[in-house]
Amino acid sequence: MIRSSLKLLLVLAICTNISCKEETHVPPTWGVEEPDKGGEKNENIVKLGWTNIEKTFGDLPGHIAVYKSPATLQNKQAIAYIAVADMSKATFDILGDIAYDETAKGYGSKTVNTLTQFYTKTQKPIIINAGLFYYANAFYFSQNLVVKNGVMLSPNQNYFSKDWVTMWYPTLGAFSQMQDNSFKTSWTYFTSAGMNYSYNKPAENDASKTPLAVPTATFPETATVLNAKTAIGGVGVLLKNGEVKNTYVQEMLDVSSTSNQPRTAIGITADKKMVLFVCEGRNVTPGVAGLTTLDVANVMKALGCVEALNLDGGGSSGMLVNGKETIKPSGGSERAVLTAVSLQ
Repeated sequence: MIRSSLKLLLVLAICTNISCKEETHVPPTWGVEEPDKGGEKNENIVKLGWTNIEKTFGDLPGHIAVYKSPATLQNKQAIAYIAVADMSKATFDILGDIAYDETAKGYGSKTVNTLTQFYTKTQKPIIINAGLFYYANAFYFSQNLVVKNGVMLSPNQNYFSKDWVTMWYPTLGAFSQMQDNSFKTSWTYFTSAGMNYSYNKPAENDASKTPLAVPTATFPETATVLNAKTAIGGVGVLLKNGEVKNTYVQEMLDVSSTSNQPRTAIGITADKKMVLFVCEGRNVTPGVAGLTTLDVANVMKALGCVEALNLDGGGSSGMLVNGKETIKPSGGSERAVLTAVSLQ
């Protein structure tokens, strides 16, 4: 009896010290965002005719929403999707194994991935295709800037020629998250001395005119060394400081800018929301030819973007939401690409 009483007192003492209560098996909440209890987060986008369809693709973090376009954009039949992320909470990353290869004497990789393969590896909720590339001598050469964790893994292509006799040295577009977490588009040039310069205006090159001088620290204007945390290059800059630029002529890489094509773009709004854009094209859906880069610039501006960059398009264009395709790939199936942009 005494032994039982002591046992009961010991149990009561322990319960008093640890506030004993019925076990509820509540799962841990670290790294889990509270459900969004508010209404539509991007009313301005909905008012333009875009439809919030995120539930079509399963649950997303509360700081990311996905929308489908109205039936027409820029007076053209359209099928397009955007992912919109609050960058005070979201993380922007570049996917792809990019490095300088001594054997190939260039930047890139021996492997490429479809967006689905990128998703399988990373489980990122939003993935789109990113920079341009080409294949030669068993190597995939990057034509565009890649910066991850403050390290430049590949510069923008810094030359153009039609005959390898006459050479141009264009400044190509880039979209960067800076070290202070601000975002900007700019035109960049990677010098022979290894400096990656950033400019607020492009070198005004034109393939129908005499080549301009090689860019420097003072041409086409006073440059800064690009000090980005994360960055991706493309062709060309669509928006700068809220103004439509569409500098495909000056950037010189052929992305069929004036024809209707599938397109991919990235932008940032004045209130720091990232917009990832893809549109279908080439009549994979009958009547949906795609958009020009000027069309995309105007769409991104209407969505509230103040900075925006055109990425690789055509058969590379695609967006996955929780691993599910949005647009139909123009080639009938996903194209393997060198790099992708992700949001989480």
